[in-house]
Amino acid sequence: MKVNVQSVNFNVDQKLVSFTNEKLNKLEGHFNKIISAEVFMKVQNTSAKENKITEILLNIPGGEFVAKKTYKTFEQGVDQCLNSLERQLVKFKDKQKMRLV
Repeated sequence: MKVNVQSVNFNVDQKLVSFTNEKLNKLEGHFNKIISAEVFMKVQNTSAKENKITEILLNIPGGEFVAKKTYKTFEQGVDQCLNSLERQLVKFKDKQKMRLV
């Protein structure tokens, strides 16, 4: 799977990129046909503590899945986005199985 990490309003740290790649690779255990992943990390200029937006777009054959979360840290955002994407992939696989039956 090809992973592209883009940061807006800040310079991304290599540790954060490694963390994100490691987590995304775990998704392939649920669905091995993922083509690519686009990760967008943005910092909003607000006074709120939860100002870090993480958005992940997964490209798979036949569609795309998107998850967008706002948290205090990008690590929390990545974890929550991946939980959401995991649920979406499981639903997608179940629908595919039902069509084949």
